[in-house]
Amino acid sequence: METRKIDVERFRTLLLDLRQDLLKIVKSTEQGAATVELDQTRVGRLSRMDALQLQAMSQEAMRRRQIELTNIATALGRIDSGDYGFCTECGDQIVFGRLKID
Repeated sequence: METRKIDVERFRTLLLDLRQDLLKIVKSTEQGAATVELDQTRVGRLSRMDALQLQAMSQEAMRRRQIELTNIATALGRIDSGDYGFCTECGDQIVFGRLKID
């Protein structure tokens, strides 16, 4: 097992950068999750079905991004409290490679 010292500030920077990127994506894709107009005089039935499918996919992507943003906030909180890099269940140090992947 690797017992390398964790560079917490490096992880903080990576998490902050990732959060910033996700927030930009969320802002740019909010329109795709908007309500689909159901006026059949303006849009045909198949086009509405496509729009509804795209809306559902966009909403799911948005939900996943929100979960990731929550996980980032939790990790940043653990960094601030000094608990980052340790298992929440057993308290053992998490291997550096695993932290890097997560």
